[in-house]
Amino acid sequence: MSTATLVKTSYREAVRAAIREAMKRDNRVFLMGEDVGEYGGCYAVSMGLLEEFGPERIRDTPLSESAFVGAGIGAALGGMRPIVEVMTVNFSLLALDQILNTAATLLHMSGGQFNVPIVIRMATGAGRQLAAQHSHSLEGWYAHIPGIKVLAPGTVEDARGMLWPALQDPDPVLIFENAALYNMEAEMPGEFKDFDISKAKIRRAGSDLSLISYGGSLGKTLAAAEELAKVGISAEVLDLRSLRPLDTETIMDSVRRTNRAVIVDEGWRTGSLAAEVMASIMEQAFYDLDAPVGRVCSEEVPIPYAKHMEEAAIPQIPKIVAAAKEVLNAHV
Repeated sequence: MSTATLVKTSYREAVRAAIREAMKRDNRVFLMGEDVGEYGGCYAVSMGLLEEFGPERIRDTPLSESAFVGAGIGAALGGMRPIVEVMTVNFSLLALDQILNTAATLLHMSGGQFNVPIVIRMATGAGRQLAAQHSHSLEGWYAHIPGIKVLAPGTVEDARGMLWPALQDPDPVLIFENAALYNMEAEMPGEFKDFDISKAKIRRAGSDLSLISYGGSLGKTLAAAEELAKVGISAEVLDLRSLRPLDTETIMDSVRRTNRAVIVDEGWRTGSLAAEVMASIMEQAFYDLDAPVGRVCSEEVPIPYAKHMEEAAIPQIPKIVAAAKEVLNAHV
């Protein structure tokens, strides 16, 4: 593909383009959430969509996550294809009853009679000095729940490409957009094609160890691989992309090539998604390992407001580099 066909796009613009394209392709698709209309979205993702599609399809809701997620579930049961925006992952806990006890269970409890084709988007992650009630990474909690799929786009391309396939899924899909990525820019094809959202992707090939990450930590992990390359260490970077279900086949292929692994996860260490990936490696690729699997997670504290403390609490490039070197120097 020639560079003439590429356009520079931000992560925010990519999400907006995905919503616009979905609404043009299917008149059952609509967006609902707090401030998605006249205000243009808390992170300006839906800016301009109200003027383009009108208040029937860009719906501002009251400040009640349980109510509007529940309304979205009802709309999905009624044949619509709602995109429900929850302002921040912390506030999604107010809708956890709707997500866990209703959306995720209805297909099972109805004996296969009722699907819930809803997409729920929410901002996640730290790094913006928004303190403990707006900064956590709880996508690993949701990856624990049967009956839903969990996506974490870590690139501009995935921010645009994941939405339409998610809307085609007959069951609930949660998309976690790390808020620190909204200003990230990349060149992308002007004409976008659908792609597989179920597979993890190798973002950088390597031979000495596998660095496994997703979402907001992906860029830091790629930067850490660059730093490691300067001292002769070849790190492969694997982007999980889908957190539930995990693409364990691609994970194991990578680990069997490199024989070492470090998981980078902005969630807390205890009970983390990183722990699930580590357990899967132990179960499926234990005898291929040359060292114990390492991990870099957030510290076991509410995310602080002060910038230096917030930075210290979440995974950073030096922590990832140090963990990789430790795994490379370890002996089993």
